[in-house]
Amino acid sequence: MEGVIDAVTRELLANRGGIDWAVTEFVRVVDTRLPPRVFHKHCPELLSPQVTTSNGIPVHLQLLGSDPRALAANARQALRLGATSIDLNFGCPAKTVNRHDGGASLLRDPARVQRAVEAVTHAVDGAIPVTAKLRLGYADYRLARACAQAAEAGGANHLVVHARTRNEGYRPPAHWEWIARIRHRVAIPVIANGDIWTLEDYWRARSLSGCTDVMLGRGALADPDLPARIRHWQRTGERLPETPWAVRGAILADYAALQRTTLPERVVVALLKQWLNHMRDRHEEARARFALLRRETGLDAFLRGLASVEGPAGSGRTASVHRSRDRTHTESPAP
Repeated sequence: MEGVIDAVTRELLANRGGIDWAVTEFVRVVDTRLPPRVFHKHCPELLSPQVTTSNGIPVHLQLLGSDPRALAANARQALRLGATSIDLNFGCPAKTVNRHDGGASLLRDPARVQRAVEAVTHAVDGAIPVTAKLRLGYADYRLARACAQAAEAGGANHLVVHARTRNEGYRPPAHWEWIARIRHRVAIPVIANGDIWTLEDYWRARSLSGCTDVMLGRGALADPDLPARIRHWQRTGERLPETPWAVRGAILADYAALQRTTLPERVVVALLKQWLNHMRDRHEEARARFALLRRETGLDAFLRGLASVEGPAGSGRTASVHRSRDRTHTESPAP
């Protein structure tokens, strides 16, 4: 989620409801202790008394690296700056990150996972929780359980497991049933992650993994109301109607309004396209808007394209600009 889930995005998504806590983009650790400004750039919530979003959602700081000593030094720095939890990223599949011995590259050797987690756990000395994000392995699943056990042995308080290997990247399907095999081998909580786009996906992920909790990444960008939709169903058994384009477009406009105060407009346009790209595979109107605006470079013109009632030129249709009047109804989300 590098380049996507920054503080502005966290704030907007947290305000939609349904989120228990959020994790920052990773802070890349190489061989030195980073200065406070780097931590504040990735996690400006450190400047708030409780390290939360404005509506009180806790924000956990994520570190990515492979050198135990450097990770320990930066964990102590984070603790001094007020971090209330540290998450270690062993799940990033990006080629550049893995080529430089970070992220999922450590999953080829469970002992390295344990040393990294152990170093950070000792560095914070029980003052704050240490957690880990894993995948099912690097090239295959053979070491999936061993890596989870290594993270637990190193002192991790919980694990988030993305249900694919590094080599599988984000290609469907997600193998949620494999998370169940990991969960049976460790005593700490395991949280399921990967390909949870809908209420039905949430139910299948929980059913196949046996996990009580799930973590949303791309799914929350594709539908910013997915966390609230899941929470509403948990509490009431009611299925909320689909999030209409008017709501999605308004969230993107709010995002632009906040980002343009500190970033060049061309950068804001690029970020908007990145978020809209996440929406388009799961929503017809978002797909049409992306096709219309993909070559637009001006921010104001881009925002007009998001807000316009008219659909793309020549499409012969208009956008949905009002909330759906579909009534909610009670039923299990299971297919």
